[in-house]
Amino acid sequence: MKDLPPAARAVAVAAGAAVTAAVERDRDGFKAATATLATVDGSAHVLGLVVRRLLEERHPDGLDGDDVRRTLEDAVRASAAWQPDVDPHVMLTLLGGALGVYDPDQDDDAPGPAALARHGPLLVAHLLAGPVDGYLTDAFAEIRRTELHD
Repeated sequence: MKDLPPAARAVAVAAGAAVTAAVERDRDGFKAATATLATVDGSAHVLGLVVRRLLEERHPDGLDGDDVRRTLEDAVRASAAWQPDVDPHVMLTLLGGALGVYDPDQDDDAPGPAALARHGPLLVAHLLAGPVDGYLTDAFAEIRRTELHD
């Protein structure tokens, strides 16, 4: 990630710190990291790409409605064990956004940056089976490919 431009590197560092704190269930570290993450433009998009990649790996034959429901329920339950104010609706919007079926620009009640910054790392941490760095690198590579083709 050292080759990323400064703005992208800021997203990667903030997202990495927030996901690591979520994996470790470090309340203070999570609070600090998500406060920073909420101020970094593009962080929700990057975490959405990570979530999509993790879902694709867990469900190589595709997801159905039951898979999405189970993922949502399990992520909320696991997160609520140490973050009791987790909001299932925000988790659902993150899942929907990652899967391309939810557009926050079309929703007047879309969750704000602080809610996304708190819930995105929780969802990633729930799905993650190892370090997050490779997934963040892949997310930025996908962003680069998309920008080149637009």
